[in-house]
Amino acid sequence: MSELKRTGLYDLHLELGAKMVPFAGYEMPVQYPLGVMKEHLHCRAQAGLFDVSHMGQVILRAKSGVVDDAALALEALVPVALLELKEGRQRYAMFTNDAGGILDDLMVANRGDHLFLVVNAACKQADIAHLRANLSETCEIEEITDRALLALQGPAAEAALGGVVPGGVAGMKFMDVAVLASGFGDLWISRSGYTGEDGFEISVAAGHAEALARALLANDAVEPIGLGARDSLRLEAGLCLYGNDIDETTTPVEAALSWAIQKARRAGGARAGGFPGADRILKELAEGPARLRVGLRPEGRAPMRAHTALFADAEGGAPVGEVTSGAFGPSIEGPMSMGYVPAALAAEGATIYGEVRGKRLPATVTALPFRPSTYKR
Repeated sequence: MSELKRTGLYDLHLELGAKMVPFAGYEMPVQYPLGVMKEHLHCRAQAGLFDVSHMGQVILRAKSGVVDDAALALEALVPVALLELKEGRQRYAMFTNDAGGILDDLMVANRGDHLFLVVNAACKQADIAHLRANLSETCEIEEITDRALLALQGPAAEAALGGVVPGGVAGMKFMDVAVLASGFGDLWISRSGYTGEDGFEISVAAGHAEALARALLANDAVEPIGLGARDSLRLEAGLCLYGNDIDETTTPVEAALSWAIQKARRAGGARAGGFPGADRILKELAEGPARLRVGLRPEGRAPMRAHTALFADAEGGAPVGEVTSGAFGPSIEGPMSMGYVPAALAAEGATIYGEVRGKRLPATVTALPFRPSTYKR
């Protein structure tokens, strides 16, 4: 096994009492002394600070110098409309393969003369190789390795970040991006989030990352949050974790991500198709997929965790699907799962049975998210 990497905040995590675990090739904090449940609820009530420096930061710049050319080039790899993405805005996207499966999901921001991409840690080297293999003739692809990435999430996030970066952040809305000057150098800020809460992602020069983190943590409303609560927060928000809920075997349509495929890239649109796996993805958009990612609310208190087999009936028959993520939801005060079931069984209110410790227990197919999001629209 190759040696685990560390983010620039590793020493701070230890100082804060974090329990460190391997994640996506890095040593990352899974929880702090507060504990997963309290960290989760604190983020929902006030604000949580996450170290997401393990994720990949990439600048995509068209050799022509025209951002539209970079957008059109990237559209050859994703089923998402990027030509319409206005300066100062970002959009969720996914790289697809020739079978229509998802290679990774990512965020794409238009920063005026270039695109800024944030990709998942476990996939970042493959993603950068994919970009270079396909776009090098028309674009410069630059991996940013001298900046850390923090996420500040929760209802108190705006006030906490505004106290450190005067002016600018209060005027931002969901999916806005901006570059703001601060005492910690230029900060590349987006307003989105993986928790379902209003929040920000902050790319900061590596040399200023610890000072920025300490300044934010000095606010009584802000607590450090580890991977454990990050997972339960994103699951309550009904959001996919790459490698669990989406991967190379799942299409965006099966994964209930059709909302991310704009009209321009669909059949009859201005730039229909033209991305890997377009034939299958456009067919599924038109006719529906054979299976679908759904939310599940198990009865009782026991979570149905990842890889729990799902059945159509309480007895007999072969499995019809599998849970991809499952946990106890502290904010909804009950268990929650996501998984794939045949489209015929995906109707809200339907009953599915999960096999837990040899017993089939009922779960109700539920709309996602499990808890309403509070993004600032």
